[in-house]
Amino acid sequence: MPLARNQLRAIVCTKERVNALVHLAIEDQLSAPPATSADGKCWLVGPSPTGPWSGQAGSIACLLQGQWLFQPPMDGLRLLNRATGQQIYYLGSWRIAAKPASPTGGTTIDPQARTAIAAIISALVDAGIVAA
Repeated sequence: MPLARNQLRAIVCTKERVNALVHLAIEDQLSAPPATSADGKCWLVGPSPTGPWSGQAGSIACLLQGQWLFQPPMDGLRLLNRATGQQIYYLGSWRIAAKPASPTGGTTIDPQARTAIAAIISALVDAGIVAA
């Protein structure tokens, strides 16, 4: 028996939604929808959303077939912020690692330790754990 038009749309929409969440990369974090966007683009809804995103703080907003679909986060969800190149994750709230400051000053300066710390910070940036 052939599928009805609305059944086919539901299947396509579900497939697109699953793909958006499995390979999750957001464009950035915003509190209102961007002025322009393309289907398949996703955004992290900021803490004080307005307009069509009102009431969706912390959710993932994906534009699919011209409509905003929202997915509330769940523990363990990880995503890539394309704007910063940084990975963020959800565990009760969104966790975004801050880049540690390079050491400065001090009475005893150890150039080798500072070089090692700079290399660690660089590796964290390269891995997308902290933003540049």
